[in-house]
Amino acid sequence: MKDFLFTAQQARTPVRALSGGERGRLMLARALSRPSNLMLLDEPTNDLDIETLDVLEEMLGDYLGTVVLISHDRDFLDRVVNAVVVPEGDGRWSEYAGGYSDMMGQRGGDLTGRQAISQPPTAPAEKKTASMAQAKAAKRRLSYHEQRALESLPATIASLSADLDDLHHQLGDPGLYARDPAAFRQASEALMAKQSQLAAAEEKWLELEILRQAIERD
Repeated sequence: MKDFLFTAQQARTPVRALSGGERGRLMLARALSRPSNLMLLDEPTNDLDIETLDVLEEMLGDYLGTVVLISHDRDFLDRVVNAVVVPEGDGRWSEYAGGYSDMMGQRGGDLTGRQAISQPPTAPAEKKTASMAQAKAAKRRLSYHEQRALESLPATIASLSADLDDLHHQLGDPGLYARDPAAFRQASEALMAKQSQLAAAEEKWLELEILRQAIERD
């Protein structure tokens, strides 16, 4: 429930006292907390505020399974799905790779017959990078998980740095290998793992900090 922005006090609130948006958020939290490999969602973005929508997108992005959803939120589809199934008429259905905008481009128009805006073809890597940049620019805010990561990463970095200092000190013992080869190998492997974790944490913090500063400037 905390991941879905509920406070500790709300955790003990009767469901009948929650608002419509909070009830929807609670149902999503309940569904996503259960072990599964298939999830069916009918208009999951209805009555959700922006913060809850960010959390939902994060949760679905981390979901280790198949998600089948119905939604009229075209932006949500573009950010979440990797395939769109649409009715073509006369009982025929077609599947298109990508989100709603990708489907528009492949069909040459949406289901109402409106033509898609033609754009020059781009390489897959360029298209993915452009989509990520557009999504970030459209949000113009840090998501709940990004904000939480930005706040917690400095402590993580400090902890990893302290662990590395201890490992360097341990490996600095010239007699360690002769005395305990297994401990030497274990410490060496731990050192490499901690160094990789520290580099990843520092890179992630820098990315989020640059994004935060860019949002504040705008």
